[in-house]
Amino acid sequence: MFQNGIASCAAVKHTRHQNLTLAPSVGTGRIQYTFCVCCYCSTTLRITMPEVDDCQELATIKDWLYKQPHLPHDVEDILLRRFLTSSGHSIERAKRTIDLFFTIRANGPELFCNRDPCSPEIRRVFEITDMLPLPNTTKENYRVFIYRLSNPNLDAFNFVDAIKTFFMLADTRLTEDCEIPSGEIPVFDAANVSLKFIPKVNLSALRKYMMYTQEAMPIRLKQVHVINVPSYIGKIYALCKPFLKTEVAKLIKFHEPNSDTLYADISQDVLPTEYGGKAGSVESIKRNWIKKMEAKRDWFLTNDKRWAVEESLRPTGNVDPRVDKARALPGSFRSLALD
Repeated sequence: MFQNGIASCAAVKHTRHQNLTLAPSVGTGRIQYTFCVCCYCSTTLRITMPEVDDCQELATIKDWLYKQPHLPHDVEDILLRRFLTSSGHSIERAKRTIDLFFTIRANGPELFCNRDPCSPEIRRVFEITDMLPLPNTTKENYRVFIYRLSNPNLDAFNFVDAIKTFFMLADTRLTEDCEIPSGEIPVFDAANVSLKFIPKVNLSALRKYMMYTQEAMPIRLKQVHVINVPSYIGKIYALCKPFLKTEVAKLIKFHEPNSDTLYADISQDVLPTEYGGKAGSVESIKRNWIKKMEAKRDWFLTNDKRWAVEESLRPTGNVDPRVDKARALPGSFRSLALD
């Protein structure tokens, strides 16, 4: 059962984030700095002078953020570093993406507010779905993710709760994992997806999900795989197609049931045992991430307030049309209906 092997919610303690610190170390022939990016990982990195540019970029982006009256200022350093990395270290691109990141969240309260990893709604999502970042990266340093329905019975499936849980998992890894991969590869297993999934889809939540994941998350998407595709995959794909960016659509590969074509792009060693790999079972990997989310409970319960956007304070003359588009996102809960 779901309750077995997960951290007790009552035992969860909040861990305070620590900001960037730099301390020079001499006597090595080259100046080195102790660079503590995040207290969650208890990791201290040694960096040399060429890498100090990253610290200068971080200082620049933090200084800019503090001067934005409408944006939150209490943002983890590791998350800001991800924006810089995913933007190719372009300060201006990082600024625009950060603004979009928080604006979409502010316009999606049904997805980003009232988030409790110990709530019945989130527990139910983990009972009927498997969402898990895999522990090891590929040889190219890409992080692989598995997403699937673990139960084909969709009676208890709630699309909005599932998207909310997806974003909670994303927040956990983006703010705590100190290892920034060179790219990301989501793998969607469609084995348990039936046509009954279609009327469960909430169009408003889907649109926000697609915009947020494609344009606002600080990641570099390298490949997208859909495995165990059913014969009716076209009908399900049609739901996402109107919101799918052309460059992302080109990354998608479909794999038939019982095929091994996925291994041409992802080494078996990286995959869970259920997929012929050596990374451990899906259940054990998922349980580990559930524990991480529960340990972050206090963070989730206050995050919507700490990361709020004050639109009344937004400077005039915004030049990024994506932000205006995000501010106009609908808040309805319209779902699809089958003819």
